[in-house]
Amino acid sequence: MATKKKTKSKWQKTPARKPISRKKTPPVKKKVAKKKPAPRPVQTLKAQPVRAPSQPAKPAAAAAAPAPLTGEERVGTVTHYFGHLSVAAVRMESGSLRVGDMIHVVGRTSDFRQRVESMQVEHESVVEVRAGEEFGLKVTAHARENDSVYKAAAPQP
Repeated sequence: MATKKKTKSKWQKTPARKPISRKKTPPVKKKVAKKKPAPRPVQTLKAQPVRAPSQPAKPAAAAAAPAPLTGEERVGTVTHYFGHLSVAAVRMESGSLRVGDMIHVVGRTSDFRQRVESMQVEHESVVEVRAGEEFGLKVTAHARENDSVYKAAAPQP
C-alpha cells in the first residue's frame, strides 16, 4: 500500500490579526443662535375710539363662533363624538327635543342643520328627551366637543 505524502499548500493561512480599533470622534456641539429682540414700536399719541357705556366689550371667543339664527333656542351641548358611528353624545340643558325636530349644531368649525332621526338614552331608543338628560344622537356631519345644539323653529308651511 502506498501512502500519500503530505504536500505543503502554496497558500499558507495567515495568523489572525488584532482588530483595528478606531478612535471615536467627539460629537460636534452646535451653537444656538441668539434671537435679536424685536424693535419696540414707537408710540404716537392717537385718539382712542370712545365706546359708549351702554355697549359692553365683546369677548374674542364669541366672535369666532357663528351666532344662531333668530327663532332658535339653545337646548344642549355636544359632550363627545363617536366618529365610527357618526353619533354625538349631547347633554340637554333646557327645553325638550323630539324625533322629527330640526336642530342646528354650531361650533368653531361645525355648522350644520339636520332633522332628528334617532336618539338613544342608555342604549334604548327614545322619542323625546328633556333637560338634564344625556343622550346619543345620530348626526349627518362631524360634531365636535363643546358644540352648541339649537332647536330650530318649525318650518313655515
